Amino acid sequence: MNSKVNLEVRDRTDLTTKVAIVGGGFGGLCMAIKLREAGIEDFVVLEKAAEVGGTWRDNTYPGAACDVQSHMYSYSFEGNPDWSRRYSGWREIQDYILQVTDQHRLHDNIRFNSEVRAARFDEKRARWTLRLTDGTTVDCQHWVLATGPLHVPSIPQFPGLENFKGKVFHSSQWDHDYDLSGKKVVSVGTGASAIQYVPEIAPKVDQLTVVQRTPGWIVPRDERAYSQRDKSWFRRFPLLRKLHRARLYWSNESRVLPIFHPRLASLLEPLVKQFIRYQVKDKDTARKLTPNYRLGCKRIMISNRYYPTFNRPNVELVTEGVKEIREHSIVFSDGSEREMDCLVLGTGFVVDPRIYMKDFEITGLPGHRLQDDWRNASEAYLGISVAGYPNMFQMVGPNTGLGHNSIIFMIECQARYIVDAIGKVARRGVDYLDVKRSDMDAFNDRLQKDLKGTVWQSGGCSSWYQQADGRNVAIWPYSTWRYWLKTRSVDESVYRWEKVTERQPQAEAVRA
Repeated sequence: MNSKVNLEVRDRTDLTTKVAIVGGGFGGLCMAIKLREAGIEDFVVLEKAAEVGGTWRDNTYPGAACDVQSHMYSYSFEGNPDWSRRYSGWREIQDYILQVTDQHRLHDNIRFNSEVRAARFDEKRARWTLRLTDGTTVDCQHWVLATGPLHVPSIPQFPGLENFKGKVFHSSQWDHDYDLSGKKVVSVGTGASAIQYVPEIAPKVDQLTVVQRTPGWIVPRDERAYSQRDKSWFRRFPLLRKLHRARLYWSNESRVLPIFHPRLASLLEPLVKQFIRYQVKDKDTARKLTPNYRLGCKRIMISNRYYPTFNRPNVELVTEGVKEIREHSIVFSDGSEREMDCLVLGTGFVVDPRIYMKDFEITGLPGHRLQDDWRNASEAYLGISVAGYPNMFQMVGPNTGLGHNSIIFMIECQARYIVDAIGKVARRGVDYLDVKRSDMDAFNDRLQKDLKGTVWQSGGCSSWYQQADGRNVAIWPYSTWRYWLKTRSVDESVYRWEKVTERQPQAEAVRA
């Protein structure tokens, strides 16, 4: 199928393609671009929403911005000389995504409002069938799961929540039509989203109660804007922009040292504690905002405005747990009660694939159902390939998240690797590749062993990086350049390369 056929697909029900990409965020779009650069036009991007963007399409809460520098949080092959600030807001990032999508003519290969709910591999045909929520199907040789882990909101089940008469919304589903002015607002959660919207809404509301379970480590944010001269130089001399990006990359990469060596992290903690004491006037509140676990054990956040918010007379920090929600109030575990007009849930996302993919059934070779294979832990080889699921690839899969650098770097590594894998299947004249279970297990055993000495496992906290049993399934425990080395090309010895001897005739390219 070529891109012209994809245009016709919009008025059809089922389709057949070489590569299906599930998700139209940074990962899926990068995958599409790299396929096109490799001369593969026979692909479709299946996006559940009506527009691309993923996280940056959905998270539009007040103050939403990235905590990775703008020139690093963008594709290396599509540099943007016009970033306005060191750390850009959601609108600017989303505009960048839309611009890249237009520039690479990707809309012709995207099917919007197309949510995939199941995937099944047919060993006889060496083909995958993806089933969408509307009942239509996509038949493909390869498919890429590029949905990312930050798209299913984590909604706490507070007793009595259904009885609340006021307004409730999650930070990723912000209701901009609801006027917070003069309202009594309770915000639950103190993670990366909450520390951005809390300072924004505090001046507008009558009373803001911030409910904190565990304090986070928050360091100063570089708020500087790029001057017109900076942008002009970046535009006229692309090499300068690339050198700036390289400096940011290696600066970020240096942060991996205290992660590998928790004692180094402990040397930095007094500086951050001093930052808290300097910004928060009330000593008791400053104490409550100070973590008692190793720096880096949870995600390190950046803000200059969060701590000073607690100096406002209309802002209160509560560290008690939520006991129940009543019609017009919230009750805490110590019995205290606060009136409430609006409840904002800054409670993050469900990041364990075993949970957020529980309704997405993936069936591979006989005896392989992903929900069963991942019963104890989600694992993959390089976070990309899973044994028993031929020609299925993941982006930002298990243990490829980062705590120190830009995930866009990892996404580009994965896209290059997947294109290489697809190309080698064709060049070898086989129908599919399947990573060997022994090699996948060896990779993950080594990875988990190396995680034990890091701040994520020995820092004295529990975080979204970990499963309930403490196993870290989210973070890449090495430098990113090491991941780049491992993904430069496919190591053919770790895969089985299979040719189907009795292939059934393929379906028509497009079926009505």
